[in-house]
Amino acid sequence: MGQGILVVDDEVQIVRVLRGYLEQAGYRVATAYDGEEALYAARQEQPDLVILDLQMPKMDGLEFTRRIRMEQPHVAIIMLTARVEEMDRIVGLELGADDYVTKPFSPREVVARVRAVLRRGQAPSAPAVLSAGGLTLDRDRREVTRNGTHVNLTPTEFELLATLMGAPRRVFSRADLLDAMKGTTFEAYERTVDAHIRNLRRKLEPDPAQPEYIVTVRGVGYRLEIPELP
Repeated sequence: MGQGILVVDDEVQIVRVLRGYLEQAGYRVATAYDGEEALYAARQEQPDLVILDLQMPKMDGLEFTRRIRMEQPHVAIIMLTARVEEMDRIVGLELGADDYVTKPFSPREVVARVRAVLRRGQAPSAPAVLSAGGLTLDRDRREVTRNGTHVNLTPTEFELLATLMGAPRRVFSRADLLDAMKGTTFEAYERTVDAHIRNLRRKLEPDPAQPEYIVTVRGVGYRLEIPELP
């Protein structure tokens, strides 16, 4: 059986179309039509990825994302948003969503995004373990520790950190990091890298306001520093 996808939207036709395209692409698909039903389905199905609308009855997509990130930190999330929901989209990314697609959309585009996000969760060949300044990233186990303490990362956050740790002190542009995430460039998409970097800093930095690991290179992008261990 293929990887599991949970599709959540209160518009029945959208769910039906996405389910058809995803099943044709070889995925196992479960569905839900509101936030509460989605949370129950996610607990039962343990999907690899969730596609969800931001505006849903009973529990909106932002609250669902907040809750599922606490329970299943490694599940990938793609949000479906209207073009007017830019602020909600940014909040969703900061809560840990991996990608978003704006309505109206092409079902083929959604399938392509699903493939891209799920590829981020697949361990590449080598090197298996990266270490830098108290951070250890194990590609095979999909685990990250900071000074021996486990850190839960989303697939996108994991891939971004792996890219930065693979070349400490090298400056990566947003386009470089987007490419490492295996994303597809579209309007304003590169700026979502900043939201994922903020998430990483909250999880990794002793003081996210004064980052020691992931440093901003103004006008260019980001680099990984290797701070002295205490």
